[in-house]
Amino acid sequence: MVEVPCALRRRYGFTLIELLVVVAIIAVAGSAGIGLYSGTFRRLQVEKVARNFLLTAKYGRIMAIEKQRQYEIQLDEENGGFCLTTLEWNEATEQVEQTVVKDYYCKPVQFEGTIRFEDIQIMPTGAEETGDEEKQAIVFSPDGTAQTVVIQIGDGRTHYTISISAATGKAKIHFGELEDAEIGTIDLDAE
Repeated sequence: MVEVPCALRRRYGFTLIELLVVVAIIAVAGSAGIGLYSGTFRRLQVEKVARNFLLTAKYGRIMAIEKQRQYEIQLDEENGGFCLTTLEWNEATEQVEQTVVKDYYCKPVQFEGTIRFEDIQIMPTGAEETGDEEKQAIVFSPDGTAQTVVIQIGDGRTHYTISISAATGKAKIHFGELEDAEIGTIDLDAE
């Protein structure tokens, strides 16, 4: 049997330095991934709330037309959230009461974390008269119209703007701040 000198023997395994370098590379890549993930997660939370608001506005318009009664989106600026309400007859009390719509398509929404209404602009149509000046509500009429509304939802870094047209009651969403949104009149004759 021939003996192989130490220098020619095959090396198996890794040195401690090589292992430490690999661990350091994994740690740096992992921390970069966590930073990207947390920013993306916050952006997606804001987007989810804005899209929920858009869907609630669309649902409120559809239900106002279908049920032929007024629906409102109640805005809770203090606690952060919103819900769709309507007036319904309560047979037990034999009175008309304002009820929160809770069904498969629409539920009240509470904001999480730092998400809030950053700007709310509701232009009154003159038809609605509320004695409560503190109450913020978007009214959808049975004829499909609504108030002109522009709302910015965000967390200080990410912003979404939702606009509702008075003539049609239709809602649109725009990524970005209120100043960046293209909000104007709608041509009802355009297809």
